Amino acid sequence: MQRFAFLSGAFALMLGGPAVGQSPAMHKVVDPASTVWGPGPATLQPGAKAALLYGDPTKPGLFVMRLKFPKGFRVAPHTHPRPEILTVISGSFRLGTGRVADRGKTRLLRAGSFSALGPNMPHFSFVEEETVIQISTTGPWAVNYINPADDPRIKRK
Repeated sequence: MQRFAFLSGAFALMLGGPAVGQSPAMHKVVDPASTVWGPGPATLQPGAKAALLYGDPTKPGLFVMRLKFPKGFRVAPHTHPRPEILTVISGSFRLGTGRVADRGKTRLLRAGSFSALGPNMPHFSFVEEETVIQISTTGPWAVNYINPADDPRIKRK
């Protein structure tokens, strides 16, 4: 969580000032070519990149974040305490639900696809090509792995 809090602050600075979403009168536009990518959150395996577009995932309230995954990336079965609204921006994303990562039980979501997962719904994913997804939800954001051994925060210690 500390790494993610640091990244949130770093993203806010890269985006030009206070944390995005702090002022209701604010109008922000992010062009894909000017998206600033940083390392992914510590809750994901190394290789993921993240761009915070709006809000602060470490605090209560709405936030929007893009995640970029390299070819072959996977996310082990996990849950979130709040709904996760996901849109595939580019590439394709294999999404499955359940407590066991079974590639054969995934649904292929191509660019433009949308998915809404309820709170505490176990899910997992596989990426076969570089893929960008956008997550819209409310913070504080948390990733709770079904199998604690899959949690990269434990492996990095």
